[in-house]
Amino acid sequence: MDAGATINAVRDQTETERDRLGSDKVLIAATDATLETEVVLTTAATRESGLADALGQWAAEADSDVATQFEGAAEAAAERADRIDADAGDPDGFIDHLETVSGTARRVGAGLVAAPLVADRFYLQVVSFFINEADEQRADTFREIRREASALDDGETALGHLSESERETAAAAATEAVGAAYDDYAETLEAMGLDPKPVC
Repeated sequence: MDAGATINAVRDQTETERDRLGSDKVLIAATDATLETEVVLTTAATRESGLADALGQWAAEADSDVATQFEGAAEAAAERADRIDADAGDPDGFIDHLETVSGTARRVGAGLVAAPLVADRFYLQVVSFFINEADEQRADTFREIRREASALDDGETALGHLSESERETAAAAATEAVGAAYDDYAETLEAMGLDPKPVC
């Protein structure tokens, strides 16, 4: 599989989890059911700050071509956190998972493929939240943040630096990381007495 096919394989493998991570329950789980502007902003800033920290550490530890992609993605996440303009809180389950990932190929999958796929779903609901709050300025800000955070350019470039077997390792790690984000979401909702599965 080339880089593009690797990303498509991850998308296919994680379709159900990503669909559920894009539901209107995702902010209920992420904010512990405190759907208030400051809490939503803190949750978003926490995700970007945690991602920036993980990617920055990986950039410093990488001794390969992908260090550039880690560094660029870390700087972009830190810049997004600054634009959100809220204090970060404790890391969520997805960021906690990233901190356990080792090995360059696995880190490419988790940090440069899974993280954008998860961000796309999360920010979809953040945009919706601010639309519902009639806060068009913040809705526009988060539309732009969603577009940037969900971009897979760094992931595709980094995958291109890996061998085919390393891309398979990266794909498995990306699938696992999306699964970790979903598990955190589902367990949080279940603890609240809510069903993470969509009601048909």
